[in-house]
Amino acid sequence: MIKSVVLPSKALKFQVGKVEGPRQLRCKGPKMELTLTQPDDWHLHLRDGDMLEAVVCHSASHFGRAIVMPNLKPPITTTAAAVAYRESILKALPANINFTPLMTLYLTDTTSTEEIKFARRSGVVFAVKFYPAGATTNSQDGVTDIFGKCLPVLEEMAEQNMPLLVHGEVTNPDVDVFDREKVFIETVLQPLVQRLPQLRVVMEHITTKDAVRFVESCKEGSVAATVTPQHLLLNRNSLFQGGLQPHNYCLPVLKREIHRQAIVAAVTSGSKRFFLGTDSAPHERQRKECSCGCAGIYNAPVALSLYAKVFDEAGALDKLEAFTSFNGPDFYGLPRNTSKIKMIRTPWKVPESFSFSFGDIIPMFAGETLEWQPSLI
Repeated sequence: MIKSVVLPSKALKFQVGKVEGPRQLRCKGPKMELTLTQPDDWHLHLRDGDMLEAVVCHSASHFGRAIVMPNLKPPITTTAAAVAYRESILKALPANINFTPLMTLYLTDTTSTEEIKFARRSGVVFAVKFYPAGATTNSQDGVTDIFGKCLPVLEEMAEQNMPLLVHGEVTNPDVDVFDREKVFIETVLQPLVQRLPQLRVVMEHITTKDAVRFVESCKEGSVAATVTPQHLLLNRNSLFQGGLQPHNYCLPVLKREIHRQAIVAAVTSGSKRFFLGTDSAPHERQRKECSCGCAGIYNAPVALSLYAKVFDEAGALDKLEAFTSFNGPDFYGLPRNTSKIKMIRTPWKVPESFSFSFGDIIPMFAGETLEWQPSLI
């Protein structure tokens, strides 16, 4: 049952749902507090070197675990490389922060079945990422023919219960950039799921109503999807309003409003098929604001605030914890976190930028005021 809570100090009304388990909504004067099981990020770019050391704290301070993307230069194609990258991440963590990186391998035309077996035995690698060659940042070493060159590896992944994480876009230049997700579903993903129904698949950072329908049509527990803050809050107008907006440019590119609305409806419905994956992708400012800017939105510092905004505006705060904290680990077969985090409804201003020795990083919603702020308990 949904009820309105009236805060006497300002006579504001917020929609509050009755919830089960440890989650609680509490009002203190003009503030509202929401207690959640600590979330995980099931799609994160941490980069390496100086960039890794600069950004890892923003994710580690909010999330308990994260599936870390392997598209470095060179890409993380072996378990040995994944182990070394994991050690670099752990070394870069601030003191007294408990954060677990969950590593992935970068699928190529030459990945072997033995590597998949080794990855599963390692206890370090939790998934394999499928980038169609040329689809996004550092994807030039990706797959050129998934059925012709990778089928034995995919069969071994199904045997090993190793999820396939999919960047769902075709790269054919004759296909309109706004249609590439839809065409990928029709020509690659649907045939793949039909051919290997036992393979568990995560369609990453979905952007269209077509992806929502596809995921909902599949067997629950076999196919799921991650959803980003940008694809819940922005549409393609956000790329052009007031001039070209390079810090709103990501891949897959933002779509029409009808698609954004479909994704919001899906994630706020309570479906177990959708879970948090920020796709936070930092780039130095000059690499975004140039003649050929990089794709990627840096949302790690604001992601939880933005997800709360989406669920709050949809009147679905009672569904937020499942999306942020339950659906992801349940799909991966991992235990849910036992630590808690508070979301406090108190206005705060997003920094205009984060400055480091190598340059500046501009966060999503830079300079804007957000209503929800996370705090570890």
